[in-house]
Amino acid sequence: MTDPWEAQREALGAFIREQRKRANLSLRQLAELTSLSNPYLSQVERGLHQPSVRVLKAISGALNVSAETLLAQAGLIDAIAGEAGEATEADGQEKPQIPGTEDAIRADPRLGDEQKAALIAVYRSMLGPAPAVTKD
Repeated sequence: MTDPWEAQREALGAFIREQRKRANLSLRQLAELTSLSNPYLSQVERGLHQPSVRVLKAISGALNVSAETLLAQAGLIDAIAGEAGEATEADGQEKPQIPGTEDAIRADPRLGDEQKAALIAVYRSMLGPAPAVTKD
């Protein structure tokens, strides 16, 4: 079974690479803007290293992307607050589940293909088999 953190690191790296390319920056230029080393940034983009919050803030500033966006991509904050599939309303009725998360990602015109793939990879990495219910 693949490590969900590995999938998330790879998705984050793909997202950062996509944003760097959209900004027309080489890896060396990004390294200069962030005061980080070129090899380190390469490892981040390839999903081999999980960057710290400080590093994510430096990258977000250089790429003109909000720090919150990168923190959400890294799995450090919730990307969409309040999206709970099993929640119940105050009257005890079950809320309807939000259908088609992957479809919504694919349909969003604001996202590039690599971004969509990265988001879907992160989303799938968060889904897993439901924990077994044990009776005591």
